[in-house]
Amino acid sequence: MPITRAEKALRTRRRMLDAALRLFTERGWSRTTVEDIARAAGVGVQTVYFTFGTKRAVLKEVLDIAIAGDVDPVATLDRSWAHEVLAEPDPAVQLALQASGARRILERAAPVLEAVRSASAADPELAELWRTNTEQRYTVQLRFTEALTAKTGGGLRDGHSAGSAADVALTVLGPETYELLVVRRGWSPDRWERWAADALVRQLLP
Repeated sequence: MPITRAEKALRTRRRMLDAALRLFTERGWSRTTVEDIARAAGVGVQTVYFTFGTKRAVLKEVLDIAIAGDVDPVATLDRSWAHEVLAEPDPAVQLALQASGARRILERAAPVLEAVRSASAADPELAELWRTNTEQRYTVQLRFTEALTAKTGGGLRDGHSAGSAADVALTVLGPETYELLVVRRGWSPDRWERWAADALVRQLLP
C-alpha cells in the first residue's frame, strides 16, 4: 500500500526530531544548528524551518516528547501512571510509585532537560522554557503531595504542608539530582529510584 503524503510528512518530522534529540544531547544547544539537524535528518534546511519555525520550537517539541514518552497530547496528571500514584492508598507505596514514574521520565528526558538548563543562563527564551518546565513539575508534585497529606491522617513529617512537601519532591525527583547521581557519579537508575523513594519516605512520612 503506497505511503500517503501525511504519513510521509509524519515520518520526516519524526526523523528531524530524532536527529535533533541526538544532536542537542551530544553537542548542547549552542553547538547545534538548524543546518546540523537538517543534515542529520537527510532533509533540506527549509524543511526544518517550514515544519517547526525555529530551533527553539524544535527543542521544545523534542523535550515534550522525551518527557511524555510518546506524541500523544496527554498531560502528566492525566496519564495512567499518575492515576495509579493518586489512587494508591499506602503513603509509602505512593512515594515509591512517584520515584518509579520520575525514573522512567528522566531516563528519557534528563539529557534534553540538561541541555535546556545549561543553555538557559545565556538565552532568555530557554530560560523561560526551563521555568515553565520547573513549574509544571511542581504542579504535578503538589497534586501528589496533596493526595499524600490526605492519606497520612495525622499530616506529614515536621509539619510539612503539601506545598513544602512538593518542594522536597521537586528536589529529590528533579533532573538536577538525577543528572548528578546517575550521569556524573555513575549510579544506576535502579539505585537512584530506590534512594529517591527512601529519601521521600524519610523526609515526608511521620
